Amino acid sequence: MNHGMLAAAGGLAVLAVLSAPVAVSAQSETEAPRTAWGDPDLQGVWDFRTITPLQRPEELGDQAFLTAEEAANQEQEVVERNARLWNEAARRTEAGGNVGAYNNFWMDRGTRTVGTRRTSLIVDPPNGRIPPLSEAGQARADARAEYRSEHPADSWADRSVGERCVLGFNSGPPMEPRAYNNHMQLFQTAGHVVILNEMVHDARIIPLDGGALAEGVTQWMGDSRGRWEGDTLVVDTTNFYNKNSFTERYGATTAMSLVERFTRVDAETLLYEFTVEDPATWTLPWTVEVPMLRSDDQVWEYACHEGNYGMDGILAGHRAEERDAAQDR
Repeated sequence: MNHGMLAAAGGLAVLAVLSAPVAVSAQSETEAPRTAWGDPDLQGVWDFRTITPLQRPEELGDQAFLTAEEAANQEQEVVERNARLWNEAARRTEAGGNVGAYNNFWMDRGTRTVGTRRTSLIVDPPNGRIPPLSEAGQARADARAEYRSEHPADSWADRSVGERCVLGFNSGPPMEPRAYNNHMQLFQTAGHVVILNEMVHDARIIPLDGGALAEGVTQWMGDSRGRWEGDTLVVDTTNFYNKNSFTERYGATTAMSLVERFTRVDAETLLYEFTVEDPATWTLPWTVEVPMLRSDDQVWEYACHEGNYGMDGILAGHRAEERDAAQDR
């Protein structure tokens, strides 16, 4: 977690961390419901926590799936780690040292692997890894790294959109399981779908009319337009503004195209898939699958700016470093 997020989770976010969703089965045999107007009913609160990593660990090579025993062992290790960290004595930091991020109390990554037992959330390319950067993508990545090294906090604009509480760090779009607040609520009408992310309570209102914004009109979360392909809701998103949590993290350009798919597998499972394509960044498109489990919990407000002293501390600290450097010259 970025240091600037140290105090970003306001008091209400504590509730989201402590509220465990109702345990549900990813293999329910109950038929998936439909709306009054006949579309698949995707509505409800959906939990996308998982300990399955985005990318397949390199040491697993071509192993696309865990055995049942391996998955059970991974889940038990997380349970035991959480218990151990819960019982550890507090450790104090010293001025000038690395203060780290939240302790484990604040994390809520879940304790389960995905039901398919895949070794990564990435399902394409087959190696379960993000494709190599294109030549242009690598050049931009190198330039960003050099700039960040020299200008870590000239102003708030040098910090991430997550630190600035502009967007949630897991809400994208696309959505990714991350440190906490991995819930979203989906609403439907005959003509629209709304996706409300718990993280910074961002809402995407998605028309099902097939239209699109003009090319020069951009938005933080892009322009999302939905359509039905059989029983799957397909959402195409373009017209991204400068950056969101996803494009910023992976260095994608505003020309990135995103296709999300939502399929009600059964009464308890919503399969979420997304494919990103940006030839200016990656040599290939890549696709992720995240099974979301129905939750009887509610989506809580994420009061990011309440008590968020991280940004003040980061900028003030860097000004102090600049003054010290000037005195040394």
